Amino acid sequence: MKITLTDYIKKRNGVAIGSSKSLRNNLYRSLGSKNFSTFWNYWNPIFGFYLGKYVFKPLKLFFPVTIAFLLTFVFCGMIHDIVTTLVRGRTSFFFSIWFFLMGMAVLVTKLFNHNFSRYKWITRAVINLTIISLCLLLTLLIKEYF
Repeated sequence: MKITLTDYIKKRNGVAIGSSKSLRNNLYRSLGSKNFSTFWNYWNPIFGFYLGKYVFKPLKLFFPVTIAFLLTFVFCGMIHDIVTTLVRGRTSFFFSIWFFLMGMAVLVTKLFNHNFSRYKWITRAVINLTIISLCLLLTLLIKEYF
């Protein structure tokens, strides 16, 4: 079954594309996700739809799912790096590193089967934001020393 972008966004945000509640639902669902893996199911559904369709699915034909998953995160980071390179006028691999680390964090949290659904929304949001922040901090350290 092929899903359209419109259906995908409605599934992820609970409202149609362009709805005034779209951003609110996106933030509420992603930040309050039961684990870091689920966070990425809700975060930026338009970008996620195209990454899944045109990057992850084709990569799965040639690589194990875990490698295809990490490569998709790195590819996403590379897109961010290209945009910042064009704007700033100098090459940077900041986002590629950060997204690689966040992809690794997803895999690690999946390995430990983290499930924070029993906690209040704010606690889940703090946990997800902490993971993102730790990956950011590690990226900054890597960029500083390497």
